[in-house]
Amino acid sequence: QVQVAESGGGLVQAGGSLRLSCSISGFTFRSGAMGWFRQAPGKEREFVATIHRGASTYVADSVKGRFTISRDNAGQTVILQMNSLKAEDTAVYYCAAGPGLITSSLRNAGAYRYWGQGTQVTVSS
Repeated sequence: QVQVAESGGGLVQAGGSLRLSCSISGFTFRSGAMGWFRQAPGKEREFVATIHRGASTYVADSVKGRFTISRDNAGQTVILQMNSLKAEDTAVYYCAAGPGLITSSLRNAGAYRYWGQGTQVTVSS
């Protein structure tokens, strides 16, 4: 009964910004993790950022200093603020929820149970 939906993707120029939103219903955020992954054509799905139990945040080294993950006060919406975008950031971005995840599994896509449909982010150079 958990539903995940992303929005906010689009086409932006290198150096620009974009904000992605993810609504997650039927999920108790304090008991698991809510995160973002991305996948480019021909590549594996990679970790971008996540929030563990609605508090602790983790960001991939490749986007550190440029991307920020946060949630609204109610904990039902996860935001990925992307600044200083680069061409290599181009990918389909997926929002995911993982009930009961432990810290060591937060960066592993296979550990997340519920996934959104993805939203395309294209950065032109």
